[in-house]
Amino acid sequence: MKTRTWTRIATALGIVALSVAGTAQPAAAASYVPIAGAGSTWSYNALHSWQGNVAQYGMVVDYNPVGSTTGRNEFKQGAVDWAASDIPYGVVDGTNNDPPPTSRGFAYMPVTAGGTVFMYNLKIGTKRVTNLRLSGDVIAGIFTNVITKWNDPKIAADNPKLTLPPIKIVPVVRSDGSGSTAQFTQWMVATQKNAWNAYCQRVGRNPCTQTSAYPVVPGSGMVAQSGDLGVSGYVAQKQAVGAIGYVEYSYALETGFPVVKVRNAANYYTEPTPGHVAVALLQAKINMDQSDPAKYLTQNLSNVYTNRDRRTYPLSSYSYMVLPTTSTFGFTASKGYTLGDFGKYLLCQGQRQVNALGYSALPINLVEAGFQQLRKIPGASVPSATEAVIRSCNNPTFSTNGTNTLANNDPYPPACDKAGPQQCATGTGGASGGNASNPTPTPTGTQAGALPNPSGSAGTGGQSGGSGPNNGAAGCDPDSGCDAGGANSAGGPSQIDAVPVAAAVNFGHGLSTALMVIAGALLVGLCVVPPMIGQAVGYRRARRDNGDGR
Repeated sequence: MKTRTWTRIATALGIVALSVAGTAQPAAAASYVPIAGAGSTWSYNALHSWQGNVAQYGMVVDYNPVGSTTGRNEFKQGAVDWAASDIPYGVVDGTNNDPPPTSRGFAYMPVTAGGTVFMYNLKIGTKRVTNLRLSGDVIAGIFTNVITKWNDPKIAADNPKLTLPPIKIVPVVRSDGSGSTAQFTQWMVATQKNAWNAYCQRVGRNPCTQTSAYPVVPGSGMVAQSGDLGVSGYVAQKQAVGAIGYVEYSYALETGFPVVKVRNAANYYTEPTPGHVAVALLQAKINMDQSDPAKYLTQNLSNVYTNRDRRTYPLSSYSYMVLPTTSTFGFTASKGYTLGDFGKYLLCQGQRQVNALGYSALPINLVEAGFQQLRKIPGASVPSATEAVIRSCNNPTFSTNGTNTLANNDPYPPACDKAGPQQCATGTGGASGGNASNPTPTPTGTQAGALPNPSGSAGTGGQSGGSGPNNGAAGCDPDSGCDAGGANSAGGPSQIDAVPVAAAVNFGHGLSTALMVIAGALLVGLCVVPPMIGQAVGYRRARRDNGDGR
């Protein structure tokens, strides 16, 4: 067959393949319109990743990380189409109860799970400390200006293998209305009430409740910064040795800095790996009363704080999207269609990315509940929970029988993480691998797009996923061996009675992807095969002319 004939065939096949692949792209892309949201900086790293990912489908999703309080207010005023917040409306903050919108219908949808961590910058001489451990009362003492030096005896008791320097502690808090602050102070109200009440008296807070705006005593040495990015940026400065601030785990991973291992109710020091957060949140009480939209799917974390599973990270929580359920403030059906598809993406395929970013993928019951909430958005096109949709939801935390696999496969912490005379030397957060006895390591924090540890080993921070298979040892405790009850033996339920639902296959999977691969292969063939054939034909012709061929 002549070269020109091969070229025509390859060209025709390439055009056909590209045409078919083109029709397999999201048909809704032409109907998408820009949508805008604002709010939580705690959730920002996940939301920012999702924004970039859905752009390939024609979605333009704007998000302004101005803090949970501002986000809720902008949604209430109709300035944005949706919001993200770490706490719901109506939480009592001193004398302010932040009432929900009265002129706009809304619904909460869990969007990210994760841990509020204590990122720090500390050295012993020239050696960087990356394996710091703290108990709850010590953390409260630091952030209420009672414990002010790093060599305090209470800090030393938590860290038997470290001789910390006598330098000043610089607590770094949020200057803006923050869900991170609300979650942190809620934990202090629940577990360190005396310390928080005494601090409230010093700053003149009455009544002494949780708060979104951290009160600072003038001249105390406490530093206030805007946003999780502001707090992490301050702590990460070279000249900020001695600083410690609270942020979402992903910020410590991104900056390559360590986080405190917090002592849990089982007397183990843990950090918020995806698995440890998933185990902790098995004990969260989720309000399932749909008669009150202002409370439906809100969380009660009191049992999370006291969860006696050795793997639990105490300051674990969920954050929410606040979704519109009425066509007010210019919210159109086209915006609803776009927001609905964005929500479908983040509940399923988007959850596959969050473990590597420093969050923990949502469990099966909240994914299904999330789809129920998406169906309330005017103009959204969201499928019902069918078996086929359940199986196609690419969320890594569950199987189709309702098991939370992320929690079930989470390994127990090593014995050196138990309170006592031993202390693990392994670094944490974005500084895994370093400790005070070794030279300062090169920061190894997990960056956006990195993959979690597929082995499910008990590493930390950027070196661990906490969610991989554990080769049958998920229920094994390092001190007592294997518990017959697996994950449930420590007191937390391992089964969740709910069924997930999924995003449609037009989000990067199924037929469209296969056709694009075929089209790509045919294009390669178009460029490579004809020259090869032409070269072979020319070679045979030359041999025939020289009398060497047949």
